[in-house]
Amino acid sequence: MTAINYKELKKGGFMKQIQKDHFSMRLKSVGGHLTGQQLQTIQAIAEKYGQGYVHLTSRQGVEIPFIKLEDIDQVKRELADGGVQVGVCGPRVRTITACQGKNICPSGLIDTTVLAKEFDERYGGRELPHKFKFGITGCRNNCLKAEENDLGVKGGEQPSWLESACTFCGLCEAVCPVQAIKVQKTTKKLEFMKAHCIYCGKCVKACPASAWTGKSGFIVSFGGLYGNRIAIGQNFLPIIFSTEVLHQVIEITLEFFAKHAKQGERFASTLDRVGWDLLKKELAVVL
Repeated sequence: MTAINYKELKKGGFMKQIQKDHFSMRLKSVGGHLTGQQLQTIQAIAEKYGQGYVHLTSRQGVEIPFIKLEDIDQVKRELADGGVQVGVCGPRVRTITACQGKNICPSGLIDTTVLAKEFDERYGGRELPHKFKFGITGCRNNCLKAEENDLGVKGGEQPSWLESACTFCGLCEAVCPVQAIKVQKTTKKLEFMKAHCIYCGKCVKACPASAWTGKSGFIVSFGGLYGNRIAIGQNFLPIIFSTEVLHQVIEITLEFFAKHAKQGERFASTLDRVGWDLLKKELAVVL
């Protein structure tokens, strides 16, 4: 009798249930997107091989529980025919999560959908000492909680003020969440404290006279962790305006993790052990 390699099954997205020879099958999604055809395929598989329902994970994933061991190969074939891939687990880059971004959300500052696809193509499933999670959120509202991820990307906007276009209505001051703008309506003066700016872009979106303009970019956080141990990702880089530079930062970060982490050690623990300054030093070459 051939021994069952549960480790390999888990690596391929099949997680052992408490019920003997049954698995909860994790499916691949990128940025939380699934097509209508994929949903129909998932429904059919859940009804035919599972118990007629799916489970939505906390990381925008879909799982079909109660897949029997003897059905796994057939299930994978039928999923593939319907355009659905099985997800990955174990010590590697996990599902790329993202909010809907600027193409859908009025608050969005970056195209999270395109970025999620790029991340998946470049980094998805890459083998590492432990799991590594990316989260992409479109703005400072932070719906996706970027700082909970090993590496989080948040949309930001660096504002610029044009005095000649300003009507000094004070709306920018009213919407600024950190009071980085002060407007004197009577004397027609505006003070912008750049050091306090969090790149939320609210002043740009609110200005009725287009006196505020913005340059969109990426705010990156490192070392987030949410499980048995909780750590909030740290942001120590300036806002990044180039996707090329962003990908250079990510490659350096993944190489750093692969080089310095112990097997089974999360990124935050690696940084705490070897020192955050070492990562900062390696990232300084691209900034």
